[in-house]
Amino acid sequence: MTENGKINNFTDLNAWEKAHELVIFVYELTRAFPKEEIYGVTSQLRRAAASVTANIAEGFSRYHYKEKNNFYYIARGSLGETENFVYIAKDLKYLSEPEFKKALGLCEETKKILNGLIRSAKKMDS
Repeated sequence: MTENGKINNFTDLNAWEKAHELVIFVYELTRAFPKEEIYGVTSQLRRAAASVTANIAEGFSRYHYKEKNNFYYIARGSLGETENFVYIAKDLKYLSEPEFKKALGLCEETKKILNGLIRSAKKMDS
């Protein structure tokens, strides 16, 4: 958030900030994945995580609250997809237990904040 407490850009949203933290962590984690996964789990996990921030940004940029929420819901779906690939990566033994727990924790924190953003946008629509 900006100094005056006003949200002027999608980067000022707590949901985007937390999702961005998740994306950076996912990219750091996947650097160590096997090279044969570059078009598999690595690519899918990165795309899913990046899609969360992209859809929050697009939703923020929409004028009508129903449109905003549509993109925020898509972001939440991408977050579920990210969680799915985190589980797959763990089960394939590409992630250590601490890495797995941190990734899931970031997903959970992002989901809570994103749900708050959705609730807030719904109130604006009423």
